[in-house]
Amino acid sequence: MYMGIKRLIDIVLSLVGIIVLFPVLLIIILAIKLESRGPVLFKQKRVGINKTHFNILKFRTMRVDTPKDTPTHLLENPDQYITKMGKFLRKSSLDELPQIWNIFVGQMSIIGPRPALWNQYDLIEERDKYHANDILPGLTGWAQINGRDELTIEVKAKLDGEYVEILSFWMDVKCFFGTISSVVKSDGVVEGGNKKEVA
Repeated sequence: MYMGIKRLIDIVLSLVGIIVLFPVLLIIILAIKLESRGPVLFKQKRVGINKTHFNILKFRTMRVDTPKDTPTHLLENPDQYITKMGKFLRKSSLDELPQIWNIFVGQMSIIGPRPALWNQYDLIEERDKYHANDILPGLTGWAQINGRDELTIEVKAKLDGEYVEILSFWMDVKCFFGTISSVVKSDGVVEGGNKKEVA
């Protein structure tokens, strides 16, 4: 029952977001183009519902010569690849805004487990234990407000499982407002180091 309502909420809020944020999106697009060569959007193959694949959309925050399909924290010196605008977009999480389109077309939900990279087999396998691959991935979720990049794969998958088990309107509301708080404080954002998972 709630899943149908959840999808309707996703459609309405993503459409409103596209309209309201259009001026902001234009400013970001211009800023990216003025600073560095390459496309404005970054597309990356991610794992969707039932382990299907889709291309997640983000504003490009790194140079075009950055190694592909490698989480930022696994790069030898990630700072050398991240643009100045990219650092701002990542810190503010504005690089995630294009995912509003992924939500609108039904590839993602506003709230759900963050979609794993197609080659993050350990995370995908761990999520299988909790049925966290059986629902739409989200722009943000329970794990994101409880550690984000700082979480190990095991802990992240367990939190994703908790979300699936409790899945409800009020759980989504809690994740939504928890995300706003986390973004404002930049909680759990890691660009380098030895963390095991970045989404």
